[in-house]
Amino acid sequence: MNKIKDSFLIQDLETLSGIKAHTIRIWEKRYNLLNPERLNRNIRKYSLTDLQKLLNVSILYSNGYKISKLSLLSDEELHETARKISLESVASNYNVNTLILAMYAFDGDQFDKVYNELSESMGFEELFVKVYIPLLDHIGVLWQTDAIKPAHEHFISNLIIGKIVLNTAEISSVTSEDTTTYVLYLPVGELHSLGLLFLNYCLKKRGKKTVYLGGGIPFSNLQTLNTKFPSIKWICSFVVERTREEKEAFLFEYVDFLKKSDSSSLIVGRVMEEVSGKEEFKERITFFNSFKELPFFE
Repeated sequence: MNKIKDSFLIQDLETLSGIKAHTIRIWEKRYNLLNPERLNRNIRKYSLTDLQKLLNVSILYSNGYKISKLSLLSDEELHETARKISLESVASNYNVNTLILAMYAFDGDQFDKVYNELSESMGFEELFVKVYIPLLDHIGVLWQTDAIKPAHEHFISNLIIGKIVLNTAEISSVTSEDTTTYVLYLPVGELHSLGLLFLNYCLKKRGKKTVYLGGGIPFSNLQTLNTKFPSIKWICSFVVERTREEKEAFLFEYVDFLKKSDSSSLIVGRVMEEVSGKEEFKERITFFNSFKELPFFE
């Protein structure tokens, strides 16, 4: 079983804060900024409190505050000053850092507090784009550097999914002249549904008719929908890397499926970039590297 990470080495602090380990050591020695536990002469272990303090310092330092002044502030003063800076720019690192700390502490109440505060000044789509997407991007880096465990990622992802579902349920039905039904699904083998779920919210918000199927949908299941709706725009996404042969095999089968109903599809995912240029695929499929490139956000 994976042990929940609540202590950090200096390399972890560098990854999480963006401040070089060498700089952290200088600040620690010269200004007594952090108080790590000494495991031996060369290795120190930092607490979650140390991480929180360094994250707040990194925000203020990047906004022109001198480290000599910051080192004199209490943890509470650092937190409040960083919070005030965040109010000047909602896309600041403060909100992302606060949510990262909530993730490490498995603190759902703190996650909700950030959500409620931001919801007072912006809509959910703006909140997602300015805060949750940078958060998820940063979590991706943490995952690659082994700074977090699956439990951390699942915890924060499920909290975000909960907010998407909540806001989607609150959208009132809108009559649109667009007769297209947008069917969103993940092919077999794909598990990352968060982006697709947010796209479903965005489409509904714009008055589009959607059918959200979720993950692991084989072609045999898709055929059923062709008999239900006269005009379908299929949307699926790929994150899991596959061989070139597997990608092309999927796309050839997909194009044959699309031709049977004279429909088309949008495919999102950078992993498909190497095969997206084939003319056989371009007739029915439009490829995008990320959800932000989709025409719905223009």
